[in-house]
Amino acid sequence: MATGVRQARDFVKANVQTLAEESGDANVKSACEAWLEGFDEGEGTRDRADKLVDALKTAGEKGKAGSLAKTVLGKTDMLAKKSIWCLGGDGWSYDIGYGGVDHALASGEDINILVFDTEVYSNTGGQSSKATPTGAVAQFAAAGKRTKKKDLGMMAMSYGYVYVAQVAMGSDKNQFLKAVKEAEAYHGPSLIMCYAPCINHGIRKGMGKSQENEADAVKCGYWQLYRYNPDGKAFSLDSKEPDRSLFRDFLMGQVRYSSLVKEFPELAEELFVKTEDEAIERYDKYKGLEK
Repeated sequence: MATGVRQARDFVKANVQTLAEESGDANVKSACEAWLEGFDEGEGTRDRADKLVDALKTAGEKGKAGSLAKTVLGKTDMLAKKSIWCLGGDGWSYDIGYGGVDHALASGEDINILVFDTEVYSNTGGQSSKATPTGAVAQFAAAGKRTKKKDLGMMAMSYGYVYVAQVAMGSDKNQFLKAVKEAEAYHGPSLIMCYAPCINHGIRKGMGKSQENEADAVKCGYWQLYRYNPDGKAFSLDSKEPDRSLFRDFLMGQVRYSSLVKEFPELAEELFVKTEDEAIERYDKYKGLEK
C-alpha cells in the first residue's frame, strides 16, 4: 500500500511540477509551488491540497496547462499526504512475521508500524513467543521461559534510518502521543512498540486495571520508555530511574509469573533473578545510548 501510494503521488507531483512551469496563471503557480514545497509534510497537507484544487478549478486554462490541470484534478485523492500505519501483535512482529516487518523497515519506505506487545501469541491461545520474557509461564513454556526477550527495538535501530519508540500509554500518555507524532513526521520507516497487558498475563487486579499495570511495569523497570529519531541520531530514554524494590511485587501481580512459584519454587527464584537482571541490563544499555 505504501509503495503504491508513493508511486501514485510521484505521478501527481511530476504533473504539478510541469504545471507550475507551464501555467500563465499566477494563482495556479503559487498554489502549485506551495503544494510542492510541503509535498511530504503531514501538517497543513489538507489545506494545501484544497487550495491547489480551488486554483485549478477556477483557472480555466487551455492547451498543455489545461491538460495538466485536468490530470491533477483526476487524482485529487492523492494530493494530501497519506499517513500509513500497519498494526499488529508481537507474535507477528517479533516472531512468525518478523521477516516481513524487517523487509518493510529495511526498505526505507515511509510506513509506520505499531506493535501491541502482549508478550505471547494472544490470538491463538497464549503460546510463548520471542517477545515472552524470561520466567513467564505460557503455552510451550509451562515451567517458565528460559531465554530472554528479543530486543526488537535495538535490532531496528541498527539500521540507522528507522524511527523507533517504546511506549506504555498507562505510564505516560504524553510520551506515547509524542512518539506517534514523531513517527508520522519522520520521512521513512518507523516502529513503535506498546506494552499491552492481555488476559493471558493473569493480572490479579483484573483487566480493568491494565493501564495501571502498564504504569507499574515502567515504575519498577520491567518495561522502558524511549524514542530514537534518526534525524540528528537522537536517543531519549523517557523512563525515570526505576524503583527495583517494586520489581518482584510486579511479577507476583501476574499469574503468568506467580504460578511458577507454586509449581517450581526453586526454579522460579532462579528465573526471576535472571528476569530482573535482564531488565536492569536493558535499562543500562538504553541509558548508555543517550548523548
